[in-house]
Amino acid sequence: MPPFVKQIARINHTGNKEAMLYPNYIENDYRFPSFFKVRMNFSRPRIDNIPGAILNSLDEALAHGPINAGDTVAVGIGSRGIANLPLIVKTVCTRLIEIGAKPVIIPAMGSHGGATAAGQHKILKELGVTKTACAAPIKSTMDTAMIGKVFDQVPVYFASDALAMDHCICINRIKPHSKFKAVVESGIYKMLCVGMGKHAGALAYHKWSLKYGFYPLLEAMGSEIIEKTNFRFGIGVVENAFDETMAIKALPAHGLLSRESRLLETAKQNMPILPFKQLDVLVIQYIGKEISGAGMDPNITGRAFDLKEDDFSKILKTTRMAVLNLSSKGGGNGIGLGNADIITEKVFQNLNYESTIMNALTSISLRKAFIPVRLPDDRMAIQACFTTIGPINADDIRAVILKDTLHTVEFLASKALREELETIEHAQILEKTPLVFDEKDNIVF
Repeated sequence: MPPFVKQIARINHTGNKEAMLYPNYIENDYRFPSFFKVRMNFSRPRIDNIPGAILNSLDEALAHGPINAGDTVAVGIGSRGIANLPLIVKTVCTRLIEIGAKPVIIPAMGSHGGATAAGQHKILKELGVTKTACAAPIKSTMDTAMIGKVFDQVPVYFASDALAMDHCICINRIKPHSKFKAVVESGIYKMLCVGMGKHAGALAYHKWSLKYGFYPLLEAMGSEIIEKTNFRFGIGVVENAFDETMAIKALPAHGLLSRESRLLETAKQNMPILPFKQLDVLVIQYIGKEISGAGMDPNITGRAFDLKEDDFSKILKTTRMAVLNLSSKGGGNGIGLGNADIITEKVFQNLNYESTIMNALTSISLRKAFIPVRLPDDRMAIQACFTTIGPINADDIRAVILKDTLHTVEFLASKALREELETIEHAQILEKTPLVFDEKDNIVF
């Protein structure tokens, strides 16, 4: 056997043992640098009385809207992880019931859940949105109707379930998008075009965006939907740096663009990005659809490679990135793993590749479904990041270990980052800690 490799027994993807060859720098014991727990002390505006805040804004929208007793109302809910989502949905549905209306929850998820009605219903359940929890029945189908065209050739679709009802409203988080930057990005407009368009709408939007651009098409399709359908208003939710609800506004269809734009600015001002411009190593413990539409948010990682996507590398440049796990709430959708360099065998084994490919092909984001280098466990994946960046002393490697891109308030930072952290106003360096791995060589965070 060549001197630079070591043969060991591993479990392959079929569950059988096979001889795997790795270079010694992957197999040998490695002395990781010391790490520090870091907490970012961002400002923390938040709403304490969430139902009260919803009702204040919702009642104003209902007072000026056409929803009356006896009317049916489709309530569109997406696949994103939103703080207090079941409570928000229940509060809205309960108020609709109190005025005599009949709310019905429908998934507004584009191609998520494998582009199937059952898959999307399952995602709602995993997010805590159920008939019992939210006081309204759920109806999940993938049927759509074409309600118009924009740019003379782009079809615009809308959920048939919603069109069959008297009114439609949508609830979504307002946040920076994972593909582009504009006056509105991820929020109500996007839910109208992609989520409420189901698989057909998601396909049309992403396909034609490569010709017309992500934002111009979003604005055109959203405006067509507002004009041609029964959409009445959206409930826009903004979260603070700690993933807590800090603003909830009912946004009427008329003037939606400008109102949503103002909430997006609030979201950007409170987005907790990492306080670095360059890293050697970034380790992400979890990726998933409820964490980001891109699995892991490029507004945090700085990585986006697909066609027409904006350059996020000005936010952060990282030499090596590893993903250790898939979220349990994403149904095995591993979209985004292709933006990493290394994944663990756990990620691969828990991957629902059909769901991932459906998402990637629908969103024309092929790179996000690429399979990176697979290594058996967390220790080897992290060690590969440290040892494939050139002859750099371990103590000089700038490394961050992060739970996921929704939770950046606390993270682990390597010794080489301490001096820079001490100059950052909101950074609090906590205790020193070594990297700890369990008996299966998974990291204990």
